[in-house]
Amino acid sequence: MGYNAATRPGGRLILSTVMATEAEVAALIVEALHLEVTPAEIDPEAPLFGDGLGLDSIDALEIALAVSRRYGFQLRSDDEHNGQIFASLRNLAAHIEKNRAR
Repeated sequence: MGYNAATRPGGRLILSTVMATEAEVAALIVEALHLEVTPAEIDPEAPLFGDGLGLDSIDALEIALAVSRRYGFQLRSDDEHNGQIFASLRNLAAHIEKNRAR
């Protein structure tokens, strides 16, 4: 079976899936936190906390709850990788895409 750019690992299909997940997660964050920005205004590579989107630890808990409800898995507060997972919208979306219940 041959592969093309749209179906092979690392191809456009995978890229479009990640981008769709980023858009979904951005909308989820805006909705869960009642932010006064649109999902499209969230830079996928900007930090979610501090100087980026300006979220705090309470916001992280709200996001974790919303992710659990929407995607069927839990983001645990004691996960040693949380700093990386919550570093940006892109990282969070990639983690969700990897772990979501199908």
